[in-house]
Amino acid sequence: MGRVLRAVERVEQSTVADGLVSAVRGAVRGLPLGPVRDVLHGLPVGHPVHPLLVQVPIGAWLSASVVDLLPGQRRASQALIALGLAGAAPAAAAGWTDWAELPPEQSRVGLVHAAANLTAVSLYAASLTARLRGRHGKGRILALAGLTAVGAGGALGGHLAYRQAAGANHAEAVPHLVSPGWHRIGSVSGFPAGRPTRAAVDGVDVVVVREGSGQVHVLADRCAHMAGALSDGELSDGCIRCPWHGSVFRLSDGWNVRGPATAPQPSFETRIADGQVEVRLRHRRHQGRAAT
Repeated sequence: MGRVLRAVERVEQSTVADGLVSAVRGAVRGLPLGPVRDVLHGLPVGHPVHPLLVQVPIGAWLSASVVDLLPGQRRASQALIALGLAGAAPAAAAGWTDWAELPPEQSRVGLVHAAANLTAVSLYAASLTARLRGRHGKGRILALAGLTAVGAGGALGGHLAYRQAAGANHAEAVPHLVSPGWHRIGSVSGFPAGRPTRAAVDGVDVVVVREGSGQVHVLADRCAHMAGALSDGELSDGCIRCPWHGSVFRLSDGWNVRGPATAPQPSFETRIADGQVEVRLRHRRHQGRAAT
């Protein structure tokens, strides 16, 4: 195992900054963002928007370093650095909104990731200030330091996304694990009306909700956001709410009507045969997101 990976894993397991993590998380969650919070999570586009938004500052700042190597391009470098600073704000807003809904290990790495990016922003702000005051050599040095900080932050962001699966769809594997056709999951009487109950289909956990009318709804049990058990969640207005981070899914088809989950929940068609509930994985078609 490489030294860098060992260092990051030590950050994952360290509890030193957990008090700060808790305070910042509470502050972010307490912001009165309303529906903007779901936009920042990326719910309208079906995946997190933070990785998309960071392309602006990273691209602008990398371009500024290239332009710095060319003669007579001082104004162009300044414009690119300013563009990167402007683009850092929405990228940070989306990043903090996602970060506030992560479990401890990811939160710890995410805090260091944010610190690296904040360092980069500070260095680029100082670089722009120096350039505007005519100190272009100092501005170039500060910009290179800022680019180094951006690289470190990006490496940690990659660790979060690909090693720790922050922002990934944790229910993506379900359609690949459940075989085609109908599967019997238990007797109707075994599923109490109005209460989420856990069952299994081909070894995949599902949550079963039987309504008083007899209608049965079945979704994959592990939340697409961070794999929380929906069978421990709350029912309301034809939806189920994840007990971990509050994502809300429509029972009828699994659509996520509220984040932080950005992907819908795999859902199953249901039928009753000889008093037994049978389910078949629903092949998702283009459906609206309007809540029932």
